[in-house]
This record gives sequence, C-alpha cells and structure tokens, in this order.
Amino acid sequence: MTDLNHLRADGTAHMIDVSGKAVTTRSATARGTVRMAAVAVQALRAGTVPKGDALGVARLAGIQAAKRTPELVPLAHPVAVHAVQVDLEVTDEGVEISASVRTADRTGVEMEALTCVSVAALALVDMIKAVDKESTIDDVRVTAKSGGRSGDWARGES
Repeated sequence: MTDLNHLRADGTAHMIDVSGKAVTTRSATARGTVRMAAVAVQALRAGTVPKGDALGVARLAGIQAAKRTPELVPLAHPVAVHAVQVDLEVTDEGVEISASVRTADRTGVEMEALTCVSVAALALVDMIKAVDKESTIDDVRVTAKSGGRSGDWARGES
C-alpha cells in the first residue's frame, strides 16, 4: 500500500505535499452527456424551458464548480483556476457538455474539469426536470490533459 502516494504506511488517506513541484501550465478537458426526452430537446432548442435559460445556467454552474472543486473532492489541492471554458451542444439525444480548465500551478486540473462537467449536468437536469423527469447523466470522463511531470495525454475517442 505504501506505493500509492495518497496513502500513508498505515493505509490511511492523506493529501500529498506538492510544494516542491514546479509551477507549470496545465490543462484538462472533460466531457459528459445529459440524455433527455425529445420534448426537452425541443424546449432547449426553442428556448421554452419553463425555468429559463437552461444552457446559460448550466454553463455558469460548471464554471463555479470548477473553482470550488477542493471543497467537494477531499484530496484535491486548491489550485488557481485561470480559465474555464464550458461548451454545451444540444443534440437529438440531449446535451453534450465539454469543459476545459487551465492553470499555472503545481498540480493538474483533471478534477476541476470533471467537477465542472458534473455540476453543469446537474444544473441542466434541474432546469429541465419540469419537462423531463427521466433525464440521465452519462459518460463523464477526462478526455485530455497537458502539462506537469506526466506530460500530455488524450483519450482515444473520435
């Protein structure tokens, strides 16, 4: 167990010390999907969601969530979030959410990108629940990261 850097010798979790790491530019992108009924897709496209601007609310919720990730993920380090881009694309099946987060810090922002997508999806579900009570959040995942000691990585998806 001691080979895992978030575990102490006795097996208990702790936050690792990143103070000795170099500050570098880092970024991460995550994606996810909110699947919904055709009536909800139609309401999004027509701008007739009863609660208002569902996509705008989801975008802002995602940005806010990225900045608050260390409050939600116990071992995530507080990092200076320098940029967050949230894109929401309405498709025939629902909404594809993509979030990219950038920083210049000592650790990466994968958790911030995942939190951004997750909370944007939750906000979207909240905004459309009067139209579709059966929407689902699917496939939240990191799709790319750059910077840091481990370098660049991209998930092999089209």
